[in-house]
Amino acid sequence: MCFPVFHFGPSPSLPFLLLRVSCCSSSHPGCPFLAPSPPPPQRAGSPSSSNLPKGLGTGGNARKLVKSSFSFAMGEGIKYEAASQHVEDASSLDKETSPGTEQVTLKKEISLLNGVCLIVGNMIGSGIFVSPKGVLMYSASFGLSLVIWAVGGLFSVFGALCYAELGTTIKKSGASYAYILEAFGELLAFIRLWTSLLIIEPTSQAIIAITFANYMVQPFFPSCFAPYAADRLLAAACICFLTFINCAYVKWGTVVQDFSTYAKVVALIAVIIAGIVRLGQGASNHFENSFEGSSFAMGNIALALYSALFSYSGWDTLNYVTEEIKNPERNLPLSIAISMPIVTIIYILTNVAYYTVLDMKDILESDAVAVTFADQIFGIFNWTIPLAVAASCFGGLNASIVAASRLFFVGSREGHLPDAICMIHVERFTPVPALLFNGLMALIYLCVEDIFQLINYYSFSYWFFVGLSIVGQLYLRWKQPDRPRSLKLSLFFPIVFCLCTIFLVAVPLYSDTINSLIGIAIALSGLPFYFLIIRVPKQKRPLFLRRIVASTTQYLQILCMSVAAEMDLEDGEMPKQQDPKSK
Repeated sequence: MCFPVFHFGPSPSLPFLLLRVSCCSSSHPGCPFLAPSPPPPQRAGSPSSSNLPKGLGTGGNARKLVKSSFSFAMGEGIKYEAASQHVEDASSLDKETSPGTEQVTLKKEISLLNGVCLIVGNMIGSGIFVSPKGVLMYSASFGLSLVIWAVGGLFSVFGALCYAELGTTIKKSGASYAYILEAFGELLAFIRLWTSLLIIEPTSQAIIAITFANYMVQPFFPSCFAPYAADRLLAAACICFLTFINCAYVKWGTVVQDFSTYAKVVALIAVIIAGIVRLGQGASNHFENSFEGSSFAMGNIALALYSALFSYSGWDTLNYVTEEIKNPERNLPLSIAISMPIVTIIYILTNVAYYTVLDMKDILESDAVAVTFADQIFGIFNWTIPLAVAASCFGGLNASIVAASRLFFVGSREGHLPDAICMIHVERFTPVPALLFNGLMALIYLCVEDIFQLINYYSFSYWFFVGLSIVGQLYLRWKQPDRPRSLKLSLFFPIVFCLCTIFLVAVPLYSDTINSLIGIAIALSGLPFYFLIIRVPKQKRPLFLRRIVASTTQYLQILCMSVAAEMDLEDGEMPKQQDPKSK
């Protein structure tokens, strides 16, 4: 009996994992897994394509071929083996592929509205509801704190505009990872990916999930703290549910994001309206001499600004999914231009509402400012604010899962993570392995009891790599002045942002030296992996490691029904392997 062999190897058009199907032996005339050849005379009982599932013939597209191959294999008990990686075989397969073959890529399903909701939903997290007191604590006055909120919003607008230019110039998903890779090469890009993998993404997702669980479980335990296990189990369920939603269809994830964004914005509008009504009723005594007692020491202003910018983080979310945006040259910068003023205005007006109703002591002593505000204003409807906080966390977690999974997907496609992570489901066109990998990392970090301590380690790294991305923008302006740019900003914006980023990188080194040094050490721990594994050619890596990777990739591909993704190249762009200069 003949059986198909799944080959995994590179090709000129796919510099990463490629699935190919061939026969286990060349001695089976008429086998449907062989390259097309003149059909031999048919004998009774000889193997032919009529005995195989529909669509398994060599003329079918990739999706039908893989689907029918998997179905045939599962039904017939077929044996699988990972073939050696030969570029020549892959090249011959490319030549045999019909021009009409369907390309397996991430589909462009994110509209302008989805993009706005993704940015707003990720920027407006639980912080504005729970702990906006950081800015007030360091500024020491209502007036100065509002100025700092406005300055933080303006600074974020500068960064978002710079990322709008980068996103329309380098049309790859992955945000700062893709931009650093393009400007400065693999080493710095890998360190950025390594830091996100170990600390930034799984830690932030686990903390958001725990916050969501706290606000959902706490009403059932009004007189005591909720059980530890209940919080963690509900947080795990939330991560698993959102991972499933995004594995199923991209559209399902955007629908969840849209509705959660609407919920949190409506809740904040309710807070703002309540504050304006009280202000109209004459409750303005908190704003008399509003700058009295302000702390103008540079250290305190720096920490206050740092707290505000932490609440504004998330403006780069859409750049993680650039390849899935409809008409990115228009919708990416337009989504940013719409989102940033919305978030800035909402943040400033929400704080005005808080300051109208609550005095400074109430705000600084409150563990959840919005809940304290609702207790005084909303009466029997005060339960709506905890629900809004939970919805805000739910939407923020969904946006984080979308962004992180695309980061790991692009990292795998560039060869910095295992090949299996850059695969796409053949029917749903979602990066299922990347989503599962991201979900698994978040679940692992949920098991860390003191996980909130981990969040302190990445402040330095986060702002360093954001600033490095903008430095890369300036570098590409100098190195590639004639590169097509659908959006080209004045150099004033990236230069100002870079100067401010230096300030933000220095602040945690000064104020939280130990945690910052630990964060730097975590980033540098990726160097041995880079030089001992990533930089080593595949054929020179240990045989046992290659076998483990090949087996894992093979079975994960079958389990997830996925194939390697193809880069959706722009007109005139070619893969690096096809560059004539490289021959």
